[in-house]
Amino acid sequence: MGRRPGHCYRECDRPSFTRRRFIHRRPASKITSFDMGNTSGKFDAKLSLIGLERCQIRHQALEAARISSNRLMMKKVGRQNYHLRVRVKPFHHLRENKMIAGAGADRIQDGMRLAFGKVIGLAARIEPNQPILSIRCNNQYIRQAREALNRAAPKLPTPCKIVFNKISPKLKRSMGYGY
Repeated sequence: MGRRPGHCYRECDRPSFTRRRFIHRRPASKITSFDMGNTSGKFDAKLSLIGLERCQIRHQALEAARISSNRLMMKKVGRQNYHLRVRVKPFHHLRENKMIAGAGADRIQDGMRLAFGKVIGLAARIEPNQPILSIRCNNQYIRQAREALNRAAPKLPTPCKIVFNKISPKLKRSMGYGY
């Protein structure tokens, strides 16, 4: 039996479950690194990808967004000219109560109400307007950073928006975001 699709776990419909004492065989997070690029560099601009709705983001989706944005920044900008950070951590454990699947299974098994289930993955819970990914770079690489965050946005289960956290007013006017 395959894994359920991501939209089954998007809503925050239950209280968060992070207690490891009751979980045996806890799955490892798919996110390999939370910081990429030049982590100690001094940069002029900071752009963030923020989620607009309250939801859960599975660790596979976070890793896919990280890979797509990091790959574009590595190709177009170079490792020393940016710092990419995943700002959310997957702490919430996703559980699934497996049911019998097949022809006639609905007549055999009704299931148990509010069953505990087995842990199948991890998710990060986000609130509205919470940053998910951030890229710090110099002013000449802002367009590439925006493109990288635009590539990461469709991989996440919430509508996203790119926000300039730190940028000079002169540059903002020249890019069309005037005051």
